[in-house]
Amino acid sequence: MASINSKRTLRRDLLLAGGLLGLGALVAIISLTEIKAGHLDQIAQATPEPSATPAESKPGGTRPTTPAPEPARPDAAAQQEGAKAALPPAPAEKVAPPMEKK
Repeated sequence: MASINSKRTLRRDLLLAGGLLGLGALVAIISLTEIKAGHLDQIAQATPEPSATPAESKPGGTRPTTPAPEPARPDAAAQQEGAKAALPPAPAEKVAPPMEKK
């Protein structure tokens, strides 16, 4: 009777292992098809609108920006010459008090 019970247990365990293996293979196949389909969405992109004048190309892959970027706050010498800051000064409540030296 012990051998019949162990054969039943072995058969049940093998069926369970086979079912889990099949389920794992099914999940892997579904995941791979999702990954493959996900790349198709990334390939299709809208093209940007063309500008009136294209930027000049230079060797090295960098493109000039038109107009040239300016700093948000010009240095003291530029301010004395009349350059205005691109951003207004920070409000008083957002400026921290000076740090104390230890």
